[in-house]
Amino acid sequence: MELKDIKQLVDENAPEGKITKVDVEGPKIILYTDDLNFFIDNNNEVRKLATILKKRIIIRPNAGGMTEPEKAREIVREIIPEEANITGIEFDEDFREIYIEAEKLGLVIGKRGSTLDEITKRTGWIPKLLRKPPIVSETIRGTRKILFESGAERQKILRSIGKKIYSKPDAECDWIRVMPLGGAREVGRSCVLLQTPDSNVLIDCGINVAASDSNRFPDFRASKIAIDQLDAVIVSHAHLDHCAFIPFLYRYGYEGPVYCTEPTRDLMTLLQLDAVEIGERENRELPYSSKDVRSTIKHTITLDYEEVADITPDMRLTLYNAGHILGSSVVHLHIGEGLHNLVYTGDLKFGDTRLLEAANFEFPRVETLIMESTYGGRYDIQPRRRDSESELIQTIENTIKKKGKVLVPVFSVGRSQEVMMVLENYSRYEGLDIPIYIDGMIWEATAIHTSYPEHLKGNIKKRIFNGQNPFLMDNFERVKPKERHSIIESEDPCVILATSGMMTGGPSVEYFKNLAEDPNNVLAFVGYQAEGSLGKRLQNGLNELAIEKNGKMTNLKINMDVKTIDGFSGHADRRQLLGYAKKITPKPKRALIMHGESKKCMNLAMTLQEMFGFEASAPQNLDAVRLV
Repeated sequence: MELKDIKQLVDENAPEGKITKVDVEGPKIILYTDDLNFFIDNNNEVRKLATILKKRIIIRPNAGGMTEPEKAREIVREIIPEEANITGIEFDEDFREIYIEAEKLGLVIGKRGSTLDEITKRTGWIPKLLRKPPIVSETIRGTRKILFESGAERQKILRSIGKKIYSKPDAECDWIRVMPLGGAREVGRSCVLLQTPDSNVLIDCGINVAASDSNRFPDFRASKIAIDQLDAVIVSHAHLDHCAFIPFLYRYGYEGPVYCTEPTRDLMTLLQLDAVEIGERENRELPYSSKDVRSTIKHTITLDYEEVADITPDMRLTLYNAGHILGSSVVHLHIGEGLHNLVYTGDLKFGDTRLLEAANFEFPRVETLIMESTYGGRYDIQPRRRDSESELIQTIENTIKKKGKVLVPVFSVGRSQEVMMVLENYSRYEGLDIPIYIDGMIWEATAIHTSYPEHLKGNIKKRIFNGQNPFLMDNFERVKPKERHSIIESEDPCVILATSGMMTGGPSVEYFKNLAEDPNNVLAFVGYQAEGSLGKRLQNGLNELAIEKNGKMTNLKINMDVKTIDGFSGHADRRQLLGYAKKITPKPKRALIMHGESKKCMNLAMTLQEMFGFEASAPQNLDAVRLV
């Protein structure tokens, strides 16, 4: 639908004289009015227009219709009960929005939104709610600051994006093809180019954190497309192998949007900035800077799960829960006027976890499924989650008896919070009484988790809302870099959760180098270890490692016990992948298997063809696959 068609439908169906201007901001339709109170009292008029347009609509007052910010702040505090505990009120004049941060949002909303309506009527501002986080996140605070300070610039960006979305297609959508630029028959640098005659869209754009050569980044050579010709980027989730290369696009000419959930935006920002810092510190710089990360924030458009959004003239996007990490998404794309429907799972979890619900498997239509296969090999059957948790607890108990330390290398996002919840549950019911040290970015990532309790599993969400935040257990102690030495030198037993999860750098390696020679200590892996990483070499039996100590190279004897405790992965195992393929509704005709080692991709593809009749294959990077 073109913008002129939208304006015509609004003219024909809106109450006479109530809409003064029609605009677009990204996929959203903005309707300006001089009579905001009319639409508050007659909200069925907004619903009617949204139904006719089949678009997300925002009613916004014309400039000059809002109360002065200081007066509006007084009115808000007068209207909202004191028990709501307001912790911040900020104004975004470009978008006519007032952001209210409070501890108890239910009191801010009021019965059926009555309090919000009163705020709008008396101030002329559109209220937006922010839940006061139990743990302050510097990433969220910084992201919001960037968005507030760049309001005019961001509005200009969104309008430019919207005009492209609602423009006349240059060509009829009569063919669709996908080309993996990374992540096919490998784990790392996931990036898929989806093309029609009128659209060029990237799904994910990551790096291979364990690689040191040209295979570290997506390969744009064979796509024959300039970066500034891309129309949109979709991010399934915030792990670096899916999102770390996006700021590079902005450095080299991309000016389009990034679509993802709100938690993914914040976690992605955290990890990208950290990757820049680590690259500079370790003389392994990424081809972009923190300035390009800020550009990514300004261009990011967040979507709720199951919110439908037009992203190009011939593509419509919907995100669904993927169960992998906070905010992770299964990507559904409706392409053309009913021509084809694509589901891209990203990283998928289709089983029980402490943190998240299992991945969504029901869609309006599916013709092609692109599915991960990290644990898709014939023998990749993970143990039952209950057994994995018992093994971890038993490992800790045995190590405590020997006065040793348990080092658990974890990814800052996902596995660390899962393990924290296992340890919290054990401490609550069994009385674990030793410190659990949290080192690296884990604490900041956890703060972001507590800012989005609605994305977490029901029991955790309920506990956070009731002031019993499990992430704030007394045993959890945040570690500053200068405190590591005293933890290492202490004779007291403890558990250390430290990044990075594959031991490619970070505090986990520092702890390892100082704990490795003591046989009373344990190194416990709970996540995937990529080929080439130190973690993988240790899993494979490495017993001596050359390290630099006091300016000289020396051999480190690895005497500590090295254990791999399977079952904590955020990825579906072979059984869950087959279960997902069996349950996905409706049944796709084609399946493309990616994000796995070569043999695993091919084996899973063959199994899906045999068991479910899918036209299944495992393309290689730079293979162009025509879907229609």
